[in-house]
Amino acid sequence: MEQVTLDRYEPGGRLGTGADYEVRTAVDRETGKEVVLKRPVPQMIRLNQHGGAESRTQQLLQAHQALEPSVPGIVPILGYTDPANHDAFFGDSLGHEYRVTVEERAKGFPLLGDHMARITGVPIGVGQNLFALHPLGQPAGQPAFPVHQVILDVEEAFLKAGFLLLDLRPQNIFYQPGSGSATVIDCSALVPVNQDQSQEPAGRRRRTTPADINDFCLEMMKFYTTPMSPPEEAAGYREPYGLRPVVRFEEELAEMEAAFDREDGPCRPAALTIIEKILTRSYSGLDGFRQDLFSYLDGVQQRNTDLPSHAQSRQAWGEACDWLKADYWRKFLFEPDEELAAFGS
Repeated sequence: MEQVTLDRYEPGGRLGTGADYEVRTAVDRETGKEVVLKRPVPQMIRLNQHGGAESRTQQLLQAHQALEPSVPGIVPILGYTDPANHDAFFGDSLGHEYRVTVEERAKGFPLLGDHMARITGVPIGVGQNLFALHPLGQPAGQPAFPVHQVILDVEEAFLKAGFLLLDLRPQNIFYQPGSGSATVIDCSALVPVNQDQSQEPAGRRRRTTPADINDFCLEMMKFYTTPMSPPEEAAGYREPYGLRPVVRFEEELAEMEAAFDREDGPCRPAALTIIEKILTRSYSGLDGFRQDLFSYLDGVQQRNTDLPSHAQSRQAWGEACDWLKADYWRKFLFEPDEELAAFGS
């Protein structure tokens, strides 16, 4: 990770915009490699309301310096600029200084597509549904539930570096189905371990209770588990699940508990046990949650295998998988014909 100037890069198009950052493609003129440039959302910069994003960027750079080298599942930060007015490079007139980070471009596609694409009919939730919630198709030799495994490993790496990583929603995870590889592309929602949340950037405070590992566990349950069985029609894979971010800790868990309590299946007891432990903030580290989560996922596998409608559900899964061959998903570093060949799609 080095300090750079933007004249080193040939700018490309916009890849997407999140709550805090805009992401654009670029080519490193020195190496010829594709990279992404990440900056605060332009509208925030224009209004001079990007201080929170700037603080998060600074903390992210500090965290990456504390990480062990080459952590699998994390997009490497290649460089960063000084805070400056970058209007000339980006071709806009925002009128304020900000920092830009340069990251390796992640391979694969986001588990949750851009919300603007939803307006044009793109099934933005298909990745989350196919490969995280209902992984009915799996090439030989791949580990079970690779998305969950990678997220847990990334969280563990940040905890060892002294930070709790939050906001691990599906839009922040890129996936390569051919290899079962997942990558976290946004690691900016960091809280130093044992730091009170009142010290977080203003836009990220949710309460005065200090964040701990149970907040991460809640996100995993909200975005990467579901009491619902695999859809029997492809249309059931279109919409994202658990779309809104976590806002109210106890209310989220109450809703989740009620949903799982209505289902009678092999994964229900494990899910309810996890929810109760999160509610009482009983997890003190990642190991206990990892063990409980994979006990739940074992139940999911058993439920899916025993489905009376397994053949119909598997056919619907394959039909939904074909949606990934649309042009929208090809703008990422993702070759669907090659990646999906192992699934028979």
